[in-house]
Amino acid sequence: MFEDKVLVCQDCGEEFVFTAGEQEFYHEKGFENEPKRCKNCRVNRRDRRNGNRAPREMFSTVCAECGAETQVPFKPIEGRPVYCISCFQKRREASSY
Repeated sequence: MFEDKVLVCQDCGEEFVFTAGEQEFYHEKGFENEPKRCKNCRVNRRDRRNGNRAPREMFSTVCAECGAETQVPFKPIEGRPVYCISCFQKRREASSY
């Protein structure tokens, strides 16, 4: 039903392919407009837009595993363990086996 289309990016003027799979996804989501920007320009635009956000509030806490002081982007809840990034990644790797 869908075939790859070559479109021209409105920002950089380069051609990019709007694949049949992407078109199917757009159709399923009810999107009516084709993309106007290539992937690189979409990423650059999103990054510029996100750069205007206020910095995330960070909360100080102690890692439940190694005891190190750490900062997390959420308010810790008493009684629930919080891990530093290193311990969090070790736990996630261990649980993926």
